[in-house]
Amino acid sequence: MRKNLKPKAYIYPLPVLIVGTYDQNGTPNAMNAAWGTVCDTAQVMVCLSATHKTVKNLLETKAFTVGIADSKNVVPADYVGIVSANDVHDKIEKAGWTTIKSQFVNAPIIQELPLVLECKLVSYDCESEICIGEVVNVSVDDSILDNKGKVDLTKFKPICYDCDTHGYYTLGEKVGQAFSDGLKLR
Repeated sequence: MRKNLKPKAYIYPLPVLIVGTYDQNGTPNAMNAAWGTVCDTAQVMVCLSATHKTVKNLLETKAFTVGIADSKNVVPADYVGIVSANDVHDKIEKAGWTTIKSQFVNAPIIQELPLVLECKLVSYDCESEICIGEVVNVSVDDSILDNKGKVDLTKFKPICYDCDTHGYYTLGEKVGQAFSDGLKLR
């Protein structure tokens, strides 16, 4: 039996993305954005309201970072989504995070986030509020890498957001192998 729900973009999982920028004074800023995805092999898309200080910053610097929040960072990740940099200028410090400047773009890397995409701004559409960035580097903490230098999700434990219950969840165990398991049906 199936049930009809009210129209809502139920796409799971929604990664918890932490978008980092510098303001005009070089102060690092971060915001929580759950509406984002891959839009090409080296591009990401994030839906960001133009009212955010983060958007003003990335339009000025033409750069931003996208950190993937993990289970160790639920509280600070939620905090930077609750508090606006328009009101609180030291959000990152209050979240307990530290930053270093990206070597590749004019944006901060939050050191506590184990995987951070460093992006050049490709476009921002004020009407749709869609921001597209070109990933020019991926900064990863070696604690989440396997012995082949690949990201190990069981070590990483990225979190996702449930837009219906407003809960944060970690990803589960591996259940299959892409481009392989389906071959059984050939």
